[in-house]
Amino acid sequence: MDIFDKIKSNKGALGQYSDMAHGYFMFPKLEGEIASRMKFRGKEVLTWSLNNYLGLANNPEIRKADAEYTEKYGLAYPMGARMMSGQTTNHERFEKMAAEFEGKEDAFLLNFGYQGMVSIIDALVDRHDVIVYDSESHACIMDGMRLHIGKRFAFQHNNPESCEKQIQHAVKLTEDTGGGILVITEGVFGMAGDLGMLDKIAALKDKYSFRLLIDDAHGFGTMGANGKGTGEHFGVQDKIDIYFATFAKSMAGIGGFVASKKEVINYLRYNLRSQIYAKSLPMAMTLGAIKRLELIQAHPEYREKLWTIVRALQKGLKDAGLDLGRTESPVTPVFMKGGITQVTQLIYDLRENYNIFCSVVIYPVVPRDVVMLRLIPTAVHSLEDVAYTVKAFGEIKRKIDNDEYPHEIADFTK
Repeated sequence: MDIFDKIKSNKGALGQYSDMAHGYFMFPKLEGEIASRMKFRGKEVLTWSLNNYLGLANNPEIRKADAEYTEKYGLAYPMGARMMSGQTTNHERFEKMAAEFEGKEDAFLLNFGYQGMVSIIDALVDRHDVIVYDSESHACIMDGMRLHIGKRFAFQHNNPESCEKQIQHAVKLTEDTGGGILVITEGVFGMAGDLGMLDKIAALKDKYSFRLLIDDAHGFGTMGANGKGTGEHFGVQDKIDIYFATFAKSMAGIGGFVASKKEVINYLRYNLRSQIYAKSLPMAMTLGAIKRLELIQAHPEYREKLWTIVRALQKGLKDAGLDLGRTESPVTPVFMKGGITQVTQLIYDLRENYNIFCSVVIYPVVPRDVVMLRLIPTAVHSLEDVAYTVKAFGEIKRKIDNDEYPHEIADFTK
């Protein structure tokens, strides 16, 4: 069969909805300045779908610095991969800052977060090693493990007994292979907002020999007394062997970094294929990352404002009878019952009649009869935004409970 013929008959789990969803439910266009209010299809909407946690995307200092750096260096310099011709003092400067911030010996700057994590996993393990990972790990972790030709065991999400059982399986296997064990989980799970059980996994290091890799994309800058992440929140930062964070969330930028012992970072520096064979992060973005990290450290009030909004939003929604699942982070999921037709009507109602824009998650990410609306509060939202949203969601819940939405696909072409 021609591979293009397969595409005609199988568009994929999400692609099956493309004909009715493209441009509205999926691949929507938010336009204007990044803020709590943006334009959607020409109309202003209250936006709860951007991971701009600390409000740095349009922070005046950041915008000024980004403009100056781009004016001075453009977006080409340095040319080439880091190993060949793309190394600069400022790339090294950021790495020193990130390592010190996270309490690690060294760090390595990454061009992109997703590809970075894929490559980190690929570089750390060989066929003799065993990976033990949380079953709800992010796609970048899953894709990294696809490159691993050795064994891997999934433990039930945030279940310490299941995790220990899989580590025990890994221990027995590595006794024969002579390999090591890498345990992988997330600091904050980006869909449901719950925290990875870092304290419980760290405690298992007293009983078993393994290394711990944490993806803290949503925790970096938001969690912990100083924004150092979920490891700081739990008081186990020193137990994390390899710490990974991306710039796409709190830093409102492009790139990421990995931090660990000097010997580990130096090994990764020479073995991460996604970095060795890719152009160096542009100077303007590298200096922008330095500026962003400086502001995160110098302005704890950004994080405090974020948490003021988070607490108000989550309390208001809970008081209104809405189900937020198990979130312990700024990520705010709202779970409701409803099939695919009701989902389209609900989202259409929110966007067209309440002027609220948030992300919607459907099967196969959640069960077939469940819809999850994901709200991302930020430091640039206001308590007035919260009050309006809570009231609107209370009304939406009543409509769902009373089965008031038509059982047909919403027509957004009007």
